[in-house]
Amino acid sequence: MSLSARNLSFAYNGAAVLTDVSLRLEPGRVTAILGVNGAGKSTLLKCLGGLIRPQRGGVALGEKKLGELSRRDAARRIAYVPQSQQAEGMTVFEAVLLGRRPHMGLRPSRRDMGIVEGVLTRLGLSALAFRRLDALSGGEMQKTAIARALVQEPDVLLLDEPTASLDLKNMLEVFAIVRQAVTGQGVAAAAVLHDLSQAMRFADDFVLLSRGAVLARVDAKGLTPEIVRAVYGVDVAFGEVGGHPVAAPLGVADAA
Repeated sequence: MSLSARNLSFAYNGAAVLTDVSLRLEPGRVTAILGVNGAGKSTLLKCLGGLIRPQRGGVALGEKKLGELSRRDAARRIAYVPQSQQAEGMTVFEAVLLGRRPHMGLRPSRRDMGIVEGVLTRLGLSALAFRRLDALSGGEMQKTAIARALVQEPDVLLLDEPTASLDLKNMLEVFAIVRQAVTGQGVAAAAVLHDLSQAMRFADDFVLLSRGAVLARVDAKGLTPEIVRAVYGVDVAFGEVGGHPVAAPLGVADAA
């Protein structure tokens, strides 16, 4: 199911953060949200997830406005993974099981438990299942948060810098798991990313923000060094290594 935003505008204490932002997340595709620090990427993701309400514009899941969904229904259909995680007083298994809460009755079913166990296995977290969150590394915490989102079996997956605390191996594993959910289950996903080469390898579509406005909405073929220069103020060269696209920064662009 698609998630669309139309003419979103948002301000903190009167200071504009998003201005007239429109986009559409399609099932089976990953959209990378790109831009410099302070461009409004995380704020946009929170608006898409219904965590904050825009002053103007709206968000719809399929044909239904987000505000028309019950909190339980919205929690079943949209999963959000924030930048930072809190080390709550529970185990990894308990934390991930919370992702099933919108689907559960008074107690988790065998299916709920099986889904949690399966995701823990796929993310390499089974050995940590009964370790307390406050004993985890930053990378393990991040993978636990992603596992919690995946067990929701959402229609839409929103990830805010999902690989920020991960080493290369874990980064590739997480991308592979997310891609499997996107292509195998028809999930519509969006991820705020800072590494352009990561984004080019992982994403199908790109939304590039500049000062809270959409400068470009393109697919992989439409992403050009000229667009990157306009957004980041950096000259880049695109290439390919091992069959994967890469972006090599050449230097700060000439202001002229």
